[in-house]
Amino acid sequence: MFKDKKLVCFDLDGTLIDSVGIWNQVDAALIQQLAKIDVDHHSIQQQQRDTQLNKFRQSADPYLEYCAYLNELYGFNLTKEQVKLRRYAISRHFLDYVVELKPQAENLIQALKQHGIQLALTTTTSLYNIQRYQENNKLINSKIDFSNDFALMLTRENVDNIKPHPEVYLKALQHFDLKPEQCLIVEDSLIGVEAANHAGIDVVALYDQYSADESDLIKSKANYYIEGFTALLSSLN
Repeated sequence: MFKDKKLVCFDLDGTLIDSVGIWNQVDAALIQQLAKIDVDHHSIQQQQRDTQLNKFRQSADPYLEYCAYLNELYGFNLTKEQVKLRRYAISRHFLDYVVELKPQAENLIQALKQHGIQLALTTTTSLYNIQRYQENNKLINSKIDFSNDFALMLTRENVDNIKPHPEVYLKALQHFDLKPEQCLIVEDSLIGVEAANHAGIDVVALYDQYSADESDLIKSKANYYIEGFTALLSSLN
């Protein structure tokens, strides 16, 4: 798996950190707060957020358009900018105190560095979120340091197209002047695996409960499928 690899690229949400369910809670709280409606968390993720972000993936700000979608669907009667601000105000508590690393994530990062493998954070979440984790979230910043542990960080602000477009991974290859076969990607979601496929890079799919409904498709498109980071540590050693 790691033979001849010089770079490992990590997705963030659902891969390095256990956060997908958190965003379901954030959106549920937003809808409850603004529309007084209780919604199913599964439908928020699968039928609403994932679908809309994929639909608007080429927009300048897909998350703003997602907020516009929620605004219209639930009749918030606000501007999409106001909805986005309210969404991120709700998210701060979760970003600072609830989100945590996936088990063994910090040990894998250090082991890869000890083997001389470069690391990149390749996510289409915002830099704002990462900064909050680094500055305020002791569950995360006591174990990893984004700025020191990763030789490159590419976030939503660095790309014109979000996954499944391969732009974020192609930029990582360009930055390190590497060929696709010298890189390995770690992802948890179908769109992330597809982005790796489009970039022509081997991809390890990590199980996440919030991607379980798509596990068969993920397994069919990934080069490797693992239940947790312990398996990657064993492979590395």
